[in-house]
Amino acid sequence: MTVPIATMTLVQDWRQNFASLVDEHQAMVYGIALHSLRDPATAEDIAQDVFLELYKNLHRIESEDHLRFWLRRVTARKCIDHVRWRRLRPRHGLDDVPEPASHDRPQDPLLSESLSQLVASLPDRMRMAVILRYQEDLGPEEIARVLETSTASAKSLVHRGLELLREKSRRAGLGGN
Repeated sequence: MTVPIATMTLVQDWRQNFASLVDEHQAMVYGIALHSLRDPATAEDIAQDVFLELYKNLHRIESEDHLRFWLRRVTARKCIDHVRWRRLRPRHGLDDVPEPASHDRPQDPLLSESLSQLVASLPDRMRMAVILRYQEDLGPEEIARVLETSTASAKSLVHRGLELLREKSRRAGLGGN
């Protein structure tokens, strides 16, 4: 049973019901991280970091909407930071070997491998804007708040991301109108 944040009036109550908050929001956090990073193990690590940070900051969460916004923003920041860190410190070894394919993957709009590769090739902020728009179904204002930019910039990131995806899909012979 999920306990709405509005009914949890004390930090102690929040911490007692923390497991239900994680259960309710872990798919969203993991999904954003997975589509941004394309690495299940790293996405799990990012999700754990996000929920650890949430636990430390529960006293600052004001409502259920604020919680979802906070989780999306922290996840986006951690993913972008991780990509930047990975560029500075390239890894080689067993981590480069792809995970075995899972046959029980949930349905997802970005499941197509070709589309996933194209989305992964977008620049960091543009990729996060496209993921937030089409995976999380956020509007430009919400994307702007999560990425800490103007609404016009968020719209531009999504628009340019779609244009770039169309161009890359044409070059790859996938069509893309």
